[in-house]
Amino acid sequence: MMDYEALRFIWWVLIGVLLIGFVVTDGFDMGVAALLKIVGKSNDERRVMINSIAPHWDGNQVWLVTAGGALFAAWPTVYAASFSGFYLAMMLTLFALFLRPLAFEYRSKIDSEVWRSRWDWALTAGSAIPALIFGVAFGNLLQGVPFHFDELLRFEYTGSFWALLNPFALLAGVLSLLMIVNHGATYLQLKTEGQIKARSEAMAGLLSLVCAVLFVMAGVWLWLGVDGYQVVSVIDTNGDNRTIDKVVEISSAAWFGNYAKVPLLWAVPALGVICFVFCALFSKARKHAMAFVSSALAMAMVLITAGLSMFPFVMPSSSMPNHSLTMWDATASETTLFIMFCVACVFVPVILGYTAWGYFVMRGRLNEQHIRDNSHSLY
Repeated sequence: MMDYEALRFIWWVLIGVLLIGFVVTDGFDMGVAALLKIVGKSNDERRVMINSIAPHWDGNQVWLVTAGGALFAAWPTVYAASFSGFYLAMMLTLFALFLRPLAFEYRSKIDSEVWRSRWDWALTAGSAIPALIFGVAFGNLLQGVPFHFDELLRFEYTGSFWALLNPFALLAGVLSLLMIVNHGATYLQLKTEGQIKARSEAMAGLLSLVCAVLFVMAGVWLWLGVDGYQVVSVIDTNGDNRTIDKVVEISSAAWFGNYAKVPLLWAVPALGVICFVFCALFSKARKHAMAFVSSALAMAMVLITAGLSMFPFVMPSSSMPNHSLTMWDATASETTLFIMFCVACVFVPVILGYTAWGYFVMRGRLNEQHIRDNSHSLY
């Protein structure tokens, strides 16, 4: 069996990979749906947009389900704490996600402009709201979440839903939303023709630069206005998980401590900014595949930057810093992590394989004429 510390680190990496997989795959279909009423100017154009993601959107959700399952099994304490502390936000996200399959299935059932418009708005809201909330959640994690454990190690959340909507978290939420919308625009460049493609090129050219600016703004704000966390000492518990047996210190710019120790890590946020700029340039040059890849890499770099900044913290506590959850003390048992690792080695390649095969089979562009010729067999 592998070393326990190695397994803990491996699962920190794997959960990050699952989150990146979700953002890159489900991100573009959520971005397309969020743009439905902006880029699509007619019913046929909106049907082109919907059918460009129709073969993939439900398969893309596998990454979110898998990430949630891995969080539950690998970091059960984090799962319990996050779903308790962010309960209302999680429920709002779920109810928004519920709108997506309903909108896909019911939009074209009745030949009514009012009917279709309502479902278009439902699909837009069901895609934009989760994107915004995911960013707000990360913004709050970087600031610390007000929670602690009692003497029986029972979790207690002392914050409120409205406190989550603070300025820095909202900035992170807007960045998350615009990144996903931009990703959707780059996907439309690949999958559509005519005016939809032209509008998507213009939108991605602008949004990519806005995302680059917001990413830099968030970094500066994190440096100057948000206190970070660092583990000062850990009490020896013979390898047991004891979430409160450590001393954590809050200090200015502490989230940049890992970058000070390993300066090479600065390449990650720098690549994020560069990829956003390249996405804008490739969109303007009509190099659609490169624009899509640049967008995907930029979002991955943003997530990796957040992970590297917080490492080893997973869910810091603002009310009792010593009760913060880290990847070293919030994990499941060694046996559980090892079994999960073996399962992941089998099924993650399977997921990647059938996802790639699905994209290959459904390759090609869509246009309005194709929608009109197949009006009864498409969404």
